[in-house]
Amino acid sequence: MSSMENNQIPQATIPPRRSASNRRHGQKRIPRKPVPQRRPNSSRSFTQTFAWLSGALLDRDSTPTVQEEEQSQLNEFNRHSYRYTSQFDPRMQSGLTLYDPELQPNRLSKPPDASTRSSVVDALNLDWQLPPLSRPFADIDVSSVLNVAIEAQANLSPPAPGDAPPPNGGLIAWLQVLGAFFCYFNSWGTMNSFGAFQTYYETRSDWHRSPSEISWIGSVQSFLSLMVGVVTGPLYDAGYFRYIICAGGFLVPFGYMMTSICTQYWQVLLAQGFVIGIGNGCLFVPAAAILPQYFSTKNPLVNGIAASGSSLGGIVIPFVMTRLERQIGFGWATRTVGFIAAATATVSIAFMKPRLTPKSQRKLLDLAAFKEPTYSYFTGGLAIAFIGFAVPTFYLGTFASTTGVASEEFSFYYLPILNAASTFGRIIPAILAAKYGPLNVLIPICLFAGSLALIWTTIKTSAGTIVFAIFYGFCSGGFAAMSPIALVTLTPDLRTLGTRMGQLFFCCAMGLLAGPPSAGAILNTTKSWIALKCFAGGTVVAGGLVLIFARVSRVGWSLKKKA
Repeated sequence: MSSMENNQIPQATIPPRRSASNRRHGQKRIPRKPVPQRRPNSSRSFTQTFAWLSGALLDRDSTPTVQEEEQSQLNEFNRHSYRYTSQFDPRMQSGLTLYDPELQPNRLSKPPDASTRSSVVDALNLDWQLPPLSRPFADIDVSSVLNVAIEAQANLSPPAPGDAPPPNGGLIAWLQVLGAFFCYFNSWGTMNSFGAFQTYYETRSDWHRSPSEISWIGSVQSFLSLMVGVVTGPLYDAGYFRYIICAGGFLVPFGYMMTSICTQYWQVLLAQGFVIGIGNGCLFVPAAAILPQYFSTKNPLVNGIAASGSSLGGIVIPFVMTRLERQIGFGWATRTVGFIAAATATVSIAFMKPRLTPKSQRKLLDLAAFKEPTYSYFTGGLAIAFIGFAVPTFYLGTFASTTGVASEEFSFYYLPILNAASTFGRIIPAILAAKYGPLNVLIPICLFAGSLALIWTTIKTSAGTIVFAIFYGFCSGGFAAMSPIALVTLTPDLRTLGTRMGQLFFCCAMGLLAGPPSAGAILNTTKSWIALKCFAGGTVVAGGLVLIFARVSRVGWSLKKKA
């Protein structure tokens, strides 16, 4: 039995093609219009490889007329196979090589059986048959040709449902944006609104605590919001999304309820500092991680919409506290904030659902990243800047009420003004970053914010304080939005992005923990607001200068390069 008989290819049922012998007996050959060959842009695609191997099987001793018909058959093969491959894999349109026997050797350990050969031919949807061979061949193995087809067929199979591309729209996808919006509302919105509580604790409570001691409550809350995110990131990768978001949705309202009945400083520190801080960290990670699973082409838009929840939280919570505290007391005003947090967290729990389960868990640490000068400068610069960046949000209301810049009632409104301006700070810098690069936008924002804090030392009127709140709020929004985006551009291997971002959050959390209490200690010691403002502005400017070194190590001193 010949080699051809051992590897017989099932043929589709089509009318028999006219042989050369019929034409030699007087039958006139019908001219056949050649089918244009459609090929992808790649240097060697699956169809080209299969056509080349099939050409080696043809009878080279046939008459020129037969060769013309065989070439037409191969052109037809290219047309049908390209139609099939482009149906399931759009990469054919972009010129990517799907199969190359030199780069991706055959991995099949044994020749395919008859059923496998039949499935390959059927899968390619061929309505033609290969030209019959005029003689057996010994040098070419038909099974190797089929191996190429079977291997490519495996590569071109339709993606599994879980690996499908993001929908980039639809009701379910936009419900995830809504859920992430309220996660930001209850996490970063809570952190942005602590200044209202700081002002109340300093001016109206019976604790008689120093500003430094009171600021520890907000600092611990901000610190845990980032630190818990470092831990919940791997838990999210392990598939515990539902447990994480439910824990956060319970802890934040529970912390507010417990704060409403606290009468001692240490009780408020536990309830508002630790409990709410841990809840913030549990809500922050799902909000940041779930949106890329549903959107790939609208990332700037959906992330901007979701992140604006933090600005709204920074407006609503201080406003509710200010208005209701005078009417129904601190306890019920805080409970009202807790009810708002519970209602919005319920929306997130009800609608948010991850599409994909991460295939591999990320590492918790990547210490080798600190050997890269760019990453080290970037992380160090942000950590230094975070020491002073939160100081104005903590002490702006207290400064206005204690120095006579504004009345005690109006001093509560400076913080909502600042947080409202941060909404625009999240949008406009993102537009500029798309053109000039996120690091090129982040550095001027950081330096300008530090300069504003230093200019704050000369402001002694209510109008000037409002202007300062608007501009500083704009910078704070841009600083928070550009920091993680800049890290993406500085990460050579995006598979380590989650780990590197966790390390960055850890360092920034240390800055948040140390900054406001240190500023309060300076104020308590020197009795001078100028010293506090210089501390805030100096640390932010110093952080911006370190970020310049990160840019230089990345692209050099040229100002025209995008970074």
